[in-house]
Amino acid sequence: MILKGFKENSNKKHLNKLLSERQVNVTDKKIESLGVILNIDEIDDFELFSGLSGLASSLKIHDNKFTIVSFSENDKDTLTTWDVCFNPKDFGWKGVIKNVELQTFLDTKYDALISYYTKDALELKIMTAKSKAQLKIGIAQNDERINDLIIKTKLKEFKIFKEETIKYLTILNKIKNE
Repeated sequence: MILKGFKENSNKKHLNKLLSERQVNVTDKKIESLGVILNIDEIDDFELFSGLSGLASSLKIHDNKFTIVSFSENDKDTLTTWDVCFNPKDFGWKGVIKNVELQTFLDTKYDALISYYTKDALELKIMTAKSKAQLKIGIAQNDERINDLIIKTKLKEFKIFKEETIKYLTILNKIKNE
């Protein structure tokens, strides 16, 4: 138990270091690739983001430029329906990622990342902070340093989140015209 506390403190320090070193570099580049981080314990509707009426489709993101990863505090193997699913065991000391697929997701330079969770889980914050996404979009959370664009809605109000995201990305001239 003591080691678990030390590990958590180590990861908190790593998160604070990542957030303090982050430099926001907003460009006028259109969003062509999108990554999504979900907490499957809070919401498990994959179709909100993909499919014909999903957010990725509304942003004109092609399927090959769109990835969803999910997090669960449970370490059950029943969560294999997702592209990549991770849990607290996939994190080591100082924010080290032990899951190869998860590291690949983090190393991909998405034009935008959507962090769709409200739970104050350290692992979710580390994932968002470690992502190489250019623009980070999320729901209002305790630590406002994590996301660049914060949409203040409840988790169950996805329709409002989608509308507001599209509205602000249109204002920022980030949605490509096809």
